[in-house]
Amino acid sequence: MSQADFAVNFFVALFALLDPLGNVPVFAAATAGAKPRERALIALYVSLFVVGFLTFFYFSGLSLLQFFGISLPAFRIAGGVILFLLGLEMARDDFTATFAEAAEAAAGDPRSVARRRFERMIVPFAMPLLIGPGAISSVVIYASQAQQFGLTGAALGVGVIAAVSAATLLCFLLTPIISKILGRIGLTIVVRVLGLILCALAIQFIFAGLAESTAGFIRPEAANPYGH
Repeated sequence: MSQADFAVNFFVALFALLDPLGNVPVFAAATAGAKPRERALIALYVSLFVVGFLTFFYFSGLSLLQFFGISLPAFRIAGGVILFLLGLEMARDDFTATFAEAAEAAAGDPRSVARRRFERMIVPFAMPLLIGPGAISSVVIYASQAQQFGLTGAALGVGVIAAVSAATLLCFLLTPIISKILGRIGLTIVVRVLGLILCALAIQFIFAGLAESTAGFIRPEAANPYGH
């Protein structure tokens, strides 16, 4: 796998898992009644939380696996199962449709109001809806793949996390526009397509885990179809 392939695959997997487009209705409901500046600050806080949390697991995830005595192939398979279940849920139904938070009318400084709203949104919006077990599993798995690239791999991983976070920020900032353009049907289609992609990536994780932990059970070209 080349560095470009690694970056693209990591971005697609993480973007599908965070699903910022699918979470636009959730973000709109959670920030109902907020002023435009307050909504922008909340989106910024959420994106910064994504960068900090996922970067922490990108650099410490493998050490945590070693501490608990979990092999990487086992984690790949477990992560693949989790991703598949999440992707299947996304592909079958827009699971974000059932989540809505009644916003309270708040007055005061926009920064303090935005911070209060963000504190209420950390659970369940930021976690586990936006950053769930699937996202954490993917970050750890791709961190292991990045080791072959050395410091460049570490920089690429952080860059991908930052890029996905920026895309999330952009989607949330454009919440009113995206909701109008796509509509309810369009948003549902986006969620289901991302879910299908996520299911395929999950199966690929499982193939890779089985190939690493068995002898000849999975063909190398199936476990790594675009390897070099």
